[in-house]
Amino acid sequence: MRYLLMLLLCLPPLASALEFDEFTQNLPLGHALQVFEDAGGTATLDEVLAQSAAGAFKPHDKATLNAGYSRSAFWLKIDLHYRPGNPDAQRTWLLELAYPPLDHLDLYLPDAAGAYRLVRQTGDALPFASREIRQNNYLFSLAFKPEQQQTVYLRLQSQGSIQAPLTLWSSTAYLEQQPVRLYVLGIIYGVLLGMLVYNLFIYLSVRDTSYLYYIFYIASFGLYQLSVNGAAVEFFWPDNPWWANAATPFFIGCAGLFGSQFARSFLQTAQHGRWMDRMLLALIGYSAVVIGLSLMTSYALALRLATALALVFTVAIFAAGLFAWWRGLRVARYFIIAWSAFLLGGIINTLMVLGYLPNVFLTMYASQIGSAIEVALLSLALADRINAMREQQAQTLLDAGQKLEVLNQQLAHGNKLKDEFLATLTHELRTPMNGVIGSLELMETVEMDEELTQYQQTAAGSARDMMRMVNGILTLTELQAGKLKVYPAPFSLRGVVDALQVQFGANAAAKGLDFKVDVAPGLTDRLLGDSGKLAQSLECLLDNAIKFTRVGGLALRVSGRSTEFGRVVLSFAVIDTGIGFTDLGEATLYQRFFQLDGSMTREYGGLGVGLAICRQLVELLGGRLTHTSEPGRGSRFQLDVEFDVALPAAVPTPFAFGGRQGSRQPQDCTVLLADDNNIDQLVMRGMLLKLGYRVRTADSGRAALELLHGERFDAVLLDCQAPPLDGVSVCCQIRSLSGCEELPVLVVSPNVGHECCPSGALIDYLSKPVKFEALQATLQRRVLCPRQGESADI
Repeated sequence: MRYLLMLLLCLPPLASALEFDEFTQNLPLGHALQVFEDAGGTATLDEVLAQSAAGAFKPHDKATLNAGYSRSAFWLKIDLHYRPGNPDAQRTWLLELAYPPLDHLDLYLPDAAGAYRLVRQTGDALPFASREIRQNNYLFSLAFKPEQQQTVYLRLQSQGSIQAPLTLWSSTAYLEQQPVRLYVLGIIYGVLLGMLVYNLFIYLSVRDTSYLYYIFYIASFGLYQLSVNGAAVEFFWPDNPWWANAATPFFIGCAGLFGSQFARSFLQTAQHGRWMDRMLLALIGYSAVVIGLSLMTSYALALRLATALALVFTVAIFAAGLFAWWRGLRVARYFIIAWSAFLLGGIINTLMVLGYLPNVFLTMYASQIGSAIEVALLSLALADRINAMREQQAQTLLDAGQKLEVLNQQLAHGNKLKDEFLATLTHELRTPMNGVIGSLELMETVEMDEELTQYQQTAAGSARDMMRMVNGILTLTELQAGKLKVYPAPFSLRGVVDALQVQFGANAAAKGLDFKVDVAPGLTDRLLGDSGKLAQSLECLLDNAIKFTRVGGLALRVSGRSTEFGRVVLSFAVIDTGIGFTDLGEATLYQRFFQLDGSMTREYGGLGVGLAICRQLVELLGGRLTHTSEPGRGSRFQLDVEFDVALPAAVPTPFAFGGRQGSRQPQDCTVLLADDNNIDQLVMRGMLLKLGYRVRTADSGRAALELLHGERFDAVLLDCQAPPLDGVSVCCQIRSLSGCEELPVLVVSPNVGHECCPSGALIDYLSKPVKFEALQATLQRRVLCPRQGESADI
């Protein structure tokens, strides 16, 4: 009789059941609900069925049941009628309640006899395994036969907010809808995670505590959202129902604590507003209380306090941003825009939880969407804060930079004056040194007793050493200024090596050292390149080898190989048994004025510029300088340079005065000497006279041109450095004079080389200071017997 009465009482409602068919994708059930509130939460199923029969269930006229915070139990009655057009169509149906924070959710369905029984108990107060379908939302499988009418009862009870967004889904449609929901949640959590990692790296870079507080705030708020959405229960703590409830107020409290501390640090409230700073400190204290109570008291009390904290926190932080903006803080603009998005989302979500707004997708996820926007905008605010700090630092640096610029200009001016003084000093020193060396060269042509000869040789050696230092300083300044260039010309490899052997053989013998020169057999002797700079590089290495070797000796070894393009790669190795040194970096060893020990300057002498000059000269030649050394056992420096092979030349014939058929004698030739320095002019004139030539002198290049207009000469010797006409300019004008196209012209220059004037005429250079033998050989080749001399190219 009881079941018959229940059936009779249920017939009127079933007559108005919600109908659906096989084509239904999803069916919102909010307006089809009938609700019974059990204030005590103690009603049994039979009592509820009796209340249903008595009409105590009230129809629900909203899309979602939203009871807010309530201690009552709510019974939901749903009448469904499946009426498919095709009775053979097979469908499975899912009942979804999309509100994960519910504590208890019970499903009652009739059995085969029509008696209702409890078929499923779930909720976040139970382990995650209690759910029929493992999803963050609650899903129940329902079976319907064609034309079947069925009433479903649900019992809801929770210490938190009670929401019941119910939907009947076709299983296929539910599966198709899941990617969209997952994409939205993925974007939200992806933004939070991306901003967390981004700000973590910035914090590790700048060590600003604002970023640290912001990182903890993002982490806390992200975990709160995972807890509310049920994802944390599903993936992080599925078997801990107590923590599943306590986590929500706990993370709300953490977010309030770290968010308030972040606002204090970011907005600098301690400097701009004491009362606002105190308010944020009070909010931090309140957040700490919520954190503690979430772990020690009931979930209902902690959640209500956490909800109040969320509202107060959102409004207070927004007010702090407005106040900072009013006080003129630039970064507060982005801060306000960011918190506006969060404030709006938080208010919408809170009103939904309290029951004032319906539970739909937008209200359910409003807080998450607003927080994602807020986190991204706050990152922009932090970046703007860094920019503001950089601008302030830039202004400070600008002021300091202007002062430094003035000091740098003064320093640069001082360095320029120093370089100019050094270059001028070396040029000025070369003039008297040329006179000294030239005079000593002339003294060798005079008969002297043994004592005077010794004095002359000592003076000549000292003068040459000093001249080498002066040349080194001048070469270094020209290298630093980029004024030195390579002047390729045919030269004899053996001639360069023999000259170095003669030049340094006496120095090595004076120290009792053995000096060996080893040239690999079969090497091409006639090469095209700048022999002067090659010789100067080797002079630096040989001079150091003799200087830093006490016992034993040194060797110059020359080897080479031919390349495919008709070039020769030569290797010059200077090996000594000197003091050696520990392995040093190239930047240290080849720097200017570097000494292995300060005492070495006093013990061994020298300026410490030889290797720097050698390195730069080698690079100018396109070569490479390497070294190896061992303390106490000596050093090895190797110079690798590539040269072109010169055109074959006739075998040179020794020169002799007066012994060659058809050659002229010096006394038959007149040389025009143009020198703008009286001392050099005196020395050069003396050398020419000693060689037997007639000499006419001119004090400048212009005076020499005037003499060439009216007289004929057999050669011109130019040593003019003063503007506006230097030696090359005078030579080019000489070539333009009638009858002077083939006139031998010798230019005295500190840099030995060959270059062409605009007319294309070849200029012979003599190294300065001019050696007596070099002057004699050049005049012999160019004046006395030009045909044989051209072939010899001495």
